[in-house]
Amino acid sequence: MPDFDPKLGRQVPPPPATGREQEVGPGQDNTLAKEAKTAASHQPPPEQALEAETSEVKPSIGRELFLLFRDMFRSRKGWPMLRLSAAILVVLIGNMFGQVRLNEWNGAFFDAVEKRDTSSFFSQLLVFLVIVAVLLALVVAQTWLQERLKIRLRERLTQILLDLWLKPNHAYQLGFMGKNGSQPDQRMQEDCRLFSELSTELGVGMLQALLLLVSFIGVLWGLSSPVTFTLGGTAITIPGYMVWVALGYAGIGSGLTWLVGRPLIRLNTERYAREAELRFALVRVNESAESVALYNGEPDERRNLDQFVEAVLKASRRLSGGLARLTWITSGYGWLAIVVPILAAAPDYFAGRLSFGEMMMVVGAFNQVQAALRYFVDNFPKIADWRSAVLRVATFRQTALELDEVAAESRRIDIGPHPQGWLSFEGVSIALSDGSILIEDATAEIKPGERVLIMGESGAGKSTLFRAISALWPWGSGKIRVPKPEQMMFLPQRPYLPLGTLRAAISYPASPDTFDDADVRAALKRCGLGEFVDMLDRHERWDRSLSLGQQQRVAFARVILHKPQWVFMDEATSALDEDNQASMLALFENELKGASVMSIGHRPGLEEFHTRTLHIRKTEEGAVLLARPSSQHKHSSRTRLGPKWIGRFRRKLRPSHAQGDKTMQVG
Repeated sequence: MPDFDPKLGRQVPPPPATGREQEVGPGQDNTLAKEAKTAASHQPPPEQALEAETSEVKPSIGRELFLLFRDMFRSRKGWPMLRLSAAILVVLIGNMFGQVRLNEWNGAFFDAVEKRDTSSFFSQLLVFLVIVAVLLALVVAQTWLQERLKIRLRERLTQILLDLWLKPNHAYQLGFMGKNGSQPDQRMQEDCRLFSELSTELGVGMLQALLLLVSFIGVLWGLSSPVTFTLGGTAITIPGYMVWVALGYAGIGSGLTWLVGRPLIRLNTERYAREAELRFALVRVNESAESVALYNGEPDERRNLDQFVEAVLKASRRLSGGLARLTWITSGYGWLAIVVPILAAAPDYFAGRLSFGEMMMVVGAFNQVQAALRYFVDNFPKIADWRSAVLRVATFRQTALELDEVAAESRRIDIGPHPQGWLSFEGVSIALSDGSILIEDATAEIKPGERVLIMGESGAGKSTLFRAISALWPWGSGKIRVPKPEQMMFLPQRPYLPLGTLRAAISYPASPDTFDDADVRAALKRCGLGEFVDMLDRHERWDRSLSLGQQQRVAFARVILHKPQWVFMDEATSALDEDNQASMLALFENELKGASVMSIGHRPGLEEFHTRTLHIRKTEEGAVLLARPSSQHKHSSRTRLGPKWIGRFRRKLRPSHAQGDKTMQVG
């Protein structure tokens, strides 16, 4: 998928993936064609795809974190997270004092054991119960606060990404921004979850490790006697040598962990990308299960899915090898840490400078310092996982933010309001990713009340013109002047039915309670869907339970409720039989009389409904928009969609097969 090309200074969009047609024009001798071909030359070959995918994300992790947390905390919605963070800090400080007190108890308890002092032994057990009760309460509070912070972080981050993704036209156009704008479901579900959970766990863990390090370094320094050795006849004394032993041991472990575990960051990024591709492929097959079954395409789908599964397994195998190599360091480091503090403290103990209880205090303090210093070692796999999630979320956020800027810098169609509320095209050219000009220098004007039909052969650019009017497809040149957005409604070939009730689907994009119940029921009946009146408030996957023809009639029911002044239809009746099509088109002579209509269609007889016909015709320079000669259309402006017209319409469009909703994939 082509990206924004920095050498051209503009975004070169790929062809629309509509599942119906890929409109490619032949215009090769124009400026846009030459620029797009130059852009195509910068695309990496297939064998470099993985390298490009993993190397394209090179932002500073610190800067990306700053930007993400700035967005999350700068409004009042960030205050609950700040309060939770402050509460966690208080709990961690309390836990730090509790751990220091527990280490002091450790010395007193083992001194009592060494002296066989029964009274002191039992009194220290009572002290232990009090300390443990306080620490237990603090740990429970920390766990609860930490989980609440995870929820708040995920809520806020998901809201930010959803706001960016669902800005007008962004969800559609982000698909043309390369890999950084792809897989929004993965980034807003799985990556946001990982980011919020791992950021909280690692952030709280590192803060706790820092507090324990600061507190126990002082304890360890005080308990460590200085070490003196002679070097070249000079006596050298090292105070607090146990502290330096702990720092040196932790430094060696951390360095080895970084060297061995660094590839895990790239391997995690690769695995998440492959997992997202597999999930998308599975969902796609599930959504198209009927078509797959009708084609007996299960074996082919299995072969395709096996490729996605193999890609996931291959990425997982690479990751497992990296984790195994890292385990040599982390596990070995942990086991050696059991004896290192005892070995370091043994000389002072055997020399009588430390009691048994003091040696246990040294061991406890050393272990606390080690636990803090080796936090990086123990959690490196999790850190690699977290860093991968941060980069995927951050790049998606940045791509969404830059989308408008990239589109503004590219050569694009100037879309704006018409001063008189009309629709006009002024020298419009529409381009595709290969530089083909679908429509070259289109100039036309449509006034209120007109019903205009756009016709042309497959691949001429009709549907792309439809998207350009709606501002979904800005790539090209020229000017399009449109009516006010609230006056327009677009009817694509396959209507969108949101999840929820049928009432919500009919009212979309308004809320379900916007329209009176009687009006909703009347709209359903008018569009031949009376059998669904009693199902208005049923929750169902209506995009599956309704046929395409029924879904198209639901779209016309929306038009009745919203009453737009301008209606744009792209094969909006392609799945209807001639009776239902005539009934739907009759809306514009009755309930919606006076509405302006611009429709795209192939079916013969549609011209009689429209007052004007424009043809998109391919030429060597690209498709051109031509008006139909008036002699062929001299009676159209006076046509009324009455019984006689409907009769003629039915005779011209009478199918050779039985009546019923007809699904027609239009090229």
